[in-house]
Amino acid sequence: MITENASPAVALAPLDVDDAELLHTWRSEPVAAHELGHWPRPLSAVREQIERDIDDADHDGFLILLPDGTPVGAAALAEQNMSDGTATVRLLVDPDHRGRGYGRAALDALTDLAFGELPLHRIEALPHTGNASALAVLAHAGFTHEGIRRAACLHRGRRHDIAILSLLRPEWEALERPRSWEL
Repeated sequence: MITENASPAVALAPLDVDDAELLHTWRSEPVAAHELGHWPRPLSAVREQIERDIDDADHDGFLILLPDGTPVGAAALAEQNMSDGTATVRLLVDPDHRGRGYGRAALDALTDLAFGELPLHRIEALPHTGNASALAVLAHAGFTHEGIRRAACLHRGRRHDIAILSLLRPEWEALERPRSWEL
């Protein structure tokens, strides 16, 4: 049961090239493609991107797994800059599993990794301003709305604004919630 203060249990497992077909399916779903601002790409391109990301020390990609091993999404700490202590968080939940709190639980686990295990000081997220579910999950996880990158994304012939949200290490430390390693 999901309550206001509790998120369902999820685990983060490193993304592997064998996960390309699953990620391709999720990213090709029309709502996800629009909200992420991605054009659906061929499966081979998704495979190649995962291979590049695995080799990139500044990118950690994960599958979001339920306790029984069912994959329900993907998450990443991208564009990591250890000297500045910054990274960008990315999150995608399988359309069949949206609205159940898995995105929030994965975001909590990702921020716990960023601040509890890595020497990061700031993580940011860049959703479309019209992506109400992403904005709500980010706000609930403690992210602060910093501003808007106007007309920063072109998708399907229309310009979209991008919201800039961030969470700083001291803000994460002040959050009154169990850490993912305590669950």
